[in-house]
Formats: sequence, C-alpha cells, structure tokens
Amino acid sequence: MVLTSGDLCSSHWLSLLGFPGAMLSEVLLVSAPGKVILHGEHAVVHGKVALAVALNLRTFLRLQPHSNGKVDLSLPNIGIKWAWDVARLQLLDTSFLEQGDATTPTPELVEKLKEVAGLPDDCAVTESLAVLAFLYLYLSICRKQRALPSLDIVVWSELPHGAGLGSSAAYSVCLAAALLTVCEEIPNPLKDGDRVNRWTKEDLELINKWAFQGERVIHGNPSGVDNAVSTWGGALRYQQGKISSLKRPPALQILLTNTKVPRNTRTLVAGVRNRLLKFPEIVAPLLTSIDAISLECERVLGEMGEAPAPEQYLVLEELIDMNQHHLNALGVGHASLDQLCQVTRAHGLHSKLTGAGGGGCGITLLKPEMGRQRQGSSFPPLPTPSWFHSVKPGIR
Repeated sequence: MVLTSGDLCSSHWLSLLGFPGAMLSEVLLVSAPGKVILHGEHAVVHGKVALAVALNLRTFLRLQPHSNGKVDLSLPNIGIKWAWDVARLQLLDTSFLEQGDATTPTPELVEKLKEVAGLPDDCAVTESLAVLAFLYLYLSICRKQRALPSLDIVVWSELPHGAGLGSSAAYSVCLAAALLTVCEEIPNPLKDGDRVNRWTKEDLELINKWAFQGERVIHGNPSGVDNAVSTWGGALRYQQGKISSLKRPPALQILLTNTKVPRNTRTLVAGVRNRLLKFPEIVAPLLTSIDAISLECERVLGEMGEAPAPEQYLVLEELIDMNQHHLNALGVGHASLDQLCQVTRAHGLHSKLTGAGGGGCGITLLKPEMGRQRQGSSFPPLPTPSWFHSVKPGIR
C-alpha cells in the first residue's frame, strides 16, 4: 500500500503524514477513504461475498501530543468537543479491557465505557457512539504505556454521516492508525521527511483489526467490509474477514446520490437478521442469490479489463436491478431510493442502494459516454445532491 503526502483524489490510499522529529512531539495527520459497496450489502453479514471500492471522499484526523494533562476530542462535523483529565482516566478501573489485544466490545463493556465517558443523558446517539468508539480505542491501545498520553485530536470528514459511505469506518481507521502510531505499536511510515513510504501488511492488518472493534462499538454487528476497504483501499472482495483485491477491474464511472434520508445501520442489520429468523426458507435463498450476484459481477469485472464491451455493461446493469429487488425484499429499501431508480431508469440507467439502505446513498452505473457529462439538461434531473465518481483500483 503506497502512502502519500496528501493526494486527496487517491481514494484507494490510507495516508499518514508526519513531521520529522521525536514521535511524542510531532503532529500526525491521518486520512482514510469512504467506500461504496457494489454488491453484497447485508448478505456479507451472513458470510456471503461483498464487492466494495474506496471513494475519493475522505475522513481526516489531526493528532497533536501535548503536556496539559488532557485528552481532547473534537468532531466539528457533528458538533462534538469533549475533554477528559488523563490523571482521572489513569486511575479508573479498566480491567474490563484486555491489555494489548482487541477485546470484543460487548454490550456490558459499552455500558462501562458510558460511565467512563461521562456523557449527559440527552446526548444524541450519533455523538455518543463516536465518543465511545474513541474512548474504547484510546484506552485499549494506550493502556500498555506507563502513562496515558495527553493528546489533542480533531477529526473532520468529506463523507456525509449516515449515508452508507463508510463514514464511521473511516473514523475508526483514522483513530486506530493514529493511536497505534503515537503509542509506537506501528512505526511512523514517513521518516526523515520522506513524502512517500509504506506501511507493512502486518501494520495494516493491525490497524484493520482495531478499526473493526471501533466499528463494533458503533454498529454492534458490522460485517467488517467497511473498515477493510478504508484500511486497504482499492477494489476489494470481502468474505468472513478474508480480503482480496479484485483482479484487473475496469475504471467504472458511477453517480453517487445522497437521498439525505437518515437511517441507522445497527437497526437495519438487526431487521434483516430478524427477518431471516422469522422466514428462514424465504430469506436464506435471497442471501444466497445476492452472493451469486456478487460472484457474477466479480467474474464480469475481471473479464472487462481495459476494453469493456457494451454487452458486459448490460450484464452489470441486470445485476444491479436484481440486487436492488432482493434488497427491497429484505426490507432495507426506501421510497427515496425507489424514486432514484425510477428517475434514472427513465434515462436508460440502472441504480441501487449502497450500504445499509433505508435511505442513505444510491449508486447509478454510467455508460462510458455518460461518464464525461455533467449533470444538466442532458442528464436525469435528480432530486437530491449527486456526485460523479471514478471507481478505480488501488496503486500496486
């Protein structure tokens, strides 16, 4: 994985920027990309294949060690600014965290974190979970230090929250990478003023491992695909924790549309699980069929290479339509997403939800000749903000 000093259009990179000097006195800047799931939403939670790609929308973290005895967390996108006294945190009984390992954050552990956080009862769920994920990672990763570090951390993002683009995963990846670096669990990959360098595969696996636990604090039972894409970047195949890069995927052009309908990933994932328990002979075949769609898409993408044929785009469009119908049958559709599909279909295009569904974002596959256009009189009049994205593989 190539690390760079700030190519923000490189959606497949997790980059760490530092200034030369002693680890505990330097500023760290970390950024991680969001993601789009092409196929496999919800099925991936049940052991099926998901295909996902990194976006050129990113989350950024700035970490500044200091000596004021505080650990400060600022999340300007959601209006959070919180501070804890390091000495007080040091005295807390944190035996519920296993030192040096990524302890699975159980509901009981999360409740104890709430006591440590000291959040008010009226704190919104989004803000609360973001703070709890930070505290979990900070206390778990930094406990091996003789003293908990005094830090000032600011995290901001280009990713809309709750839209199915992996904003929480990018947040968790940034936190894990920065905290592991400042605690010297992984090296600072940019040394002596280098502008480009590498983290090892083992370093990235450790970042991904901790980021997944942060995701579990936020979502309860995530699949792990979001944090994997945010850590490794590029175009990936994910199944039950096993990650592999897609072979020779083409440079697809997609239109990303945010319905701006809020939804809760934890609730939607639980809803599919409940439907599976209630109607196993109906829902299980749906998940198997979604798996087959992912595998067929992987096969077609591998054959497209650099010179895709029109008939291959027709297959991709059919797969998008079938997957969207399956996701509606799982109960994770929404009227706003149906409207997106209807509007784009009227112009010969094919769309589906991406992520947990229930609102959030949808993706529309663009034909090669349309990828060069901009939204206007020749393009579908979409009711909500939309962005063009080029989905490309990561740099090898």
